[in-house]
Amino acid sequence: MSSLASPEAARRIAEEAARRSYGKLLAFLAARTRDVAAAEDALSEAFAAALEDWPAKGCPENPEGWLLTVARRKGVDAMRRRRRDEVAPRDFEIMAEGLEAAAGSAIPDERLALLFACAHPAIDGAVRAPLMLQVVLGLDAAAIASAFLISPATMGQRLVRAKNKIRQAAIPFRIPEREELRERLATVLDAIYVAFSEGWSDGAGTDAARRDLAGEALFLCRLVAELMPQEPEAMGLLALLLYLEARVRARRNARGEYVPLGEQDPALWDWAMIREAEQLVGRAAKLGRRGRLELEAALQSAHVERRVTGKNNWADVVELYDALLAASGSPVVAMNRAVAVGELRGPAAGLEALGGIAGEARLSRYQPFWAARADLLAKTGRAGEAREAYEMAIGLERDPAVRRFLEARRATLR
Repeated sequence: MSSLASPEAARRIAEEAARRSYGKLLAFLAARTRDVAAAEDALSEAFAAALEDWPAKGCPENPEGWLLTVARRKGVDAMRRRRRDEVAPRDFEIMAEGLEAAAGSAIPDERLALLFACAHPAIDGAVRAPLMLQVVLGLDAAAIASAFLISPATMGQRLVRAKNKIRQAAIPFRIPEREELRERLATVLDAIYVAFSEGWSDGAGTDAARRDLAGEALFLCRLVAELMPQEPEAMGLLALLLYLEARVRARRNARGEYVPLGEQDPALWDWAMIREAEQLVGRAAKLGRRGRLELEAALQSAHVERRVTGKNNWADVVELYDALLAASGSPVVAMNRAVAVGELRGPAAGLEALGGIAGEARLSRYQPFWAARADLLAKTGRAGEAREAYEMAIGLERDPAVRRFLEARRATLR
């Protein structure tokens, strides 16, 4: 143990350990029991114990190892209480073995295995990606529900049912065989993409947990791409995340105000990341199996080309959105396509394209839809309607800097 810590310092160290290693610890615990909910409970109890013990006895040199050891003991105790008559003594030995080793500095990273376990065909397809986001990357049900445009209560119920299914079906926590990998890949990539987006949305970098989430998602995406080097969608997502991460520094000016892509200074972009992304897009294209994520990466490449060369390539962008819309059917893709149509053929054409999806229920609470609509309405001179759309967008936006940006746009209306 290190020196004694105040309750505030102990809480800070515990929070840092949770941000750094929650998914890693949970995956390690759940891999043996195949009971994700029980692993979550045990880990929660371990964090609670840390907040009691560390101020009194000192913070450990290896907080993650301490938490893992305590969580495994809590898990064994809980299993004894729940299943005293059902579990043989040897099962308890298997659960408890390695407790001392768990306190060592190296905790095996089982997150990739857990990702693919959550993508098992026995689990409802609609909840596989949300389940990964919660158990591997630590998002709460409310954030996941927002990302998938459904209510938190509905999402919470689905997650509970999925965890029960893992336990009941004894789904193994392992990297599947090659064919199984390919079948589960799309769901794993979707979860990584949503997790990255949740972290990347903190443009100012003020929320350490969310910025850590973006980094963890990028790390896991690299692991998947290395595991499946001939899969263009894995390369496509990695390229896409690199393009987005490369622009982080340019998304805020010196005063912390939001800067949209069209006004960013390319000199602030991370060009090493962009070059790596361009290479990945090229390699994926040679495989000849163009999927949704590869198309999204190609769109980012087109945006980079336009900003660097000054070339008007909106026709290429619309063509890419047409292919992406055919592949996904996503209303969000349709919305972005409408914005590109507005750039290519004028705001009236963009507004007409946007009108085709205006009744889509999932977009009614989606801030970018209202911001896009407001911009197109303003450009066509419909100031009153534009003001109403801006007010919707401002009310839905969580980021104060983006809200100020939208308020400034609204203030220009006449």
